[in-house]
Amino acid sequence: QVQLVESGGGLVQPGGSLRLSCAVSGRTSSRYAMGWFRQAPGKDREFVSAITWSGGSTDYADSVKGRFTISRDNAKNTVYLQMNSLKPEDTAVYYCGGGYISRWPKRQGYEYWGQGTQVTVSS
Repeated sequence: QVQLVESGGGLVQPGGSLRLSCAVSGRTSSRYAMGWFRQAPGKDREFVSAITWSGGSTDYADSVKGRFTISRDNAKNTVYLQMNSLKPEDTAVYYCGGGYISRWPKRQGYEYWGQGTQVTVSS
């Protein structure tokens, strides 16, 4: 079993930055991928970014490429999402997901989820 706890959300003005964190505990694996997803009101949850737990390969949705950066600190069992140049359309609840890599990139099929953290981009 794996537990995921997100933090770092908040209110930020357009053009601003936030860094989300996902603390990972429990039985992890070098064959894991960690992903960030988001869900805006009235919309489906969508993929944002993912990283392999051991190899550091990354993947980004086109909508965030060049603005968001995913990273992981294995010593701290934490995955980060650095979000720059934020736009109002980035407003959503952001979720951290974890799961075994059956193939890469992994944009679906995550088994474990955190509770989410709210990100609001507004002036």
